[in-house]
Amino acid sequence: QVQLVQSGGGLVQPGGSLRLSCAASGSLFAINLNGWYRQAPGKQRELVAGFTRGGGTNYSDSVRGRFTISRDNAKLTMYLQMNNLKPGATAVYSCHAARGPLYDSWGQGTQVTVSS
Repeated sequence: QVQLVQSGGGLVQPGGSLRLSCAASGSLFAINLNGWYRQAPGKQRELVAGFTRGGGTNYSDSVRGRFTISRDNAKLTMYLQMNNLKPGATAVYSCHAARGPLYDSWGQGTQVTVSS
């Protein structure tokens, strides 16, 4: 079992910044912290930012240039730096990790609200 514990998030005004963290613990052999997702009310969960198999990064069009995903493999922690936040970013954000195609784990979810 892999546990992913998220921190960060909260309420921020438009144009503000937040940083989310996702720390992994448990049975970590071959586990990959591989991305952040979000789900807004009434919408499907979508990938916000992730790591490619080659170690690169990819972003949804709506956040590219404003959000940055990173990870510290030594600390087994993944981050999402969110700058110039817009009201459309309001959602529950969740981190995801996987071990091959047969096992994955999700963080508990963190509410991000962008509002004046």
